[in-house]
Amino acid sequence: MKKQEKSWQSRMAQEQDELAVDFVESISVDHRLYKYDIAGSIAHAQMLSEQKLLSKEEFQQIRQGLTEIAEAIDEGRFKFDKKYEDIHMVIEAALIQKIGEAGKKLHTGRSRNDQVALDMRLWMRDQIHFMVGWIAGLQKALVTLAQKQGQTILPGYTHMQRAQPVLAGHYLLAFAEQLQRDKERFVDLADRVNICPLGSGAIAGSSLPLNRRRTAELLGFPAITRNSIDSISDRDFCAEFVFAAAMTAMHLSRLAEDWILYASQEFGFIRIGDAFCTGSSMMPQKKNPDLLELIRGKCGQLYGNLVALLTMLKGQPLAYNRDMQEDKKQLFDAADTMEASLRMAAAIVEHTQFNPGRIERDLEDGFLDATALAEYLVRKGIPFRQAHQMVGTLVSECEREDFTLSETPLEQFRKVCDKIDKDVYDHLGAEKVVAAYAVEGSAGVKQLQEQLAFWQRELKQD
Repeated sequence: MKKQEKSWQSRMAQEQDELAVDFVESISVDHRLYKYDIAGSIAHAQMLSEQKLLSKEEFQQIRQGLTEIAEAIDEGRFKFDKKYEDIHMVIEAALIQKIGEAGKKLHTGRSRNDQVALDMRLWMRDQIHFMVGWIAGLQKALVTLAQKQGQTILPGYTHMQRAQPVLAGHYLLAFAEQLQRDKERFVDLADRVNICPLGSGAIAGSSLPLNRRRTAELLGFPAITRNSIDSISDRDFCAEFVFAAAMTAMHLSRLAEDWILYASQEFGFIRIGDAFCTGSSMMPQKKNPDLLELIRGKCGQLYGNLVALLTMLKGQPLAYNRDMQEDKKQLFDAADTMEASLRMAAAIVEHTQFNPGRIERDLEDGFLDATALAEYLVRKGIPFRQAHQMVGTLVSECEREDFTLSETPLEQFRKVCDKIDKDVYDHLGAEKVVAAYAVEGSAGVKQLQEQLAFWQRELKQD
């Protein structure tokens, strides 16, 4: 059979320079789209057959040929030739080599522009499904730890200073809430991704009697794009995907930062399983949270993917430009990085335990019950701003005399406010503060049980 040329090569008087071949090829990156490219091609060919633009026999040849190519790729028997530039032309060249003239008809009514737009949407549709699953896996790990050790009382922090006592379960479920928003961002994006661009051609559609809605139906799309120019130049969904991934990475980084601190000797709040730490090449005593540090570091990588993608898009005139070939590097890297980070974070959470003894040792440090004392005064009829000043004065005195609030004599309380009575001690100390939390969604025992029940229902659906 005659050597297959690139589809556009007849326009050129010279063969492409080898340096140009290396510069322009994307098969090294977009080969992972092969399943989607083949699925889209089979659907396109079926539509062409139904529209009498291909014979039934030609469609059967194309479908069989593409199926065999997919099998060869699956089994590692297929050679990707970079001279054909991308996955679309590689597969088409292989198809023509395999079945001859019928293969040349596959590109009828189609451009690489709408072909790649389709492949990206098909890939992303699956990827969103996977991403939601990986996020749910981390949420389940957090909820499980909250069920096991959620009654442990921790100091809660603002400005990295001790603020108020919270249950460990409440703390863990704060991350589950962040991840839920991440999950919802991906789910929301799925609606904008699930629209079929095929049939838009290079920019203006086609004069052939294509049935775009039939192709969309065959590929499981509920709708088709409305504007052919926008169809082939739209990469908003790519930017949205990477943004959603970057937001998820930011939340993972915040979790990692907390746990790096909490695993240190200075805090000692948690113990991370040895299988998810490393040692030092010089200091034999070290147990380093390197995997958490890498999760934290990879957040910057996701930010870089997003900035690179947005920058690539910002200066392009309508419609398609070859710049868009670069979107896949950022998109695939973001997806791979997020998969690795989410799965690793879930494994770390599954192999982490709180250290109640160490936490309890210093739990009363930092006047975590100061706000509770101010609210006690409010219940005695004192305006909150006045109560705030009174408690601030008491805390200063306690610091000078090395007391906690719960150790302060009643006489000293009454010097600041004569409305304080012996019942004040029923409200002081971290354990009593946590037991008294009354507001829905707060850090108390009852509220934790309500939140756990919610997450059990929510994650069961996932």
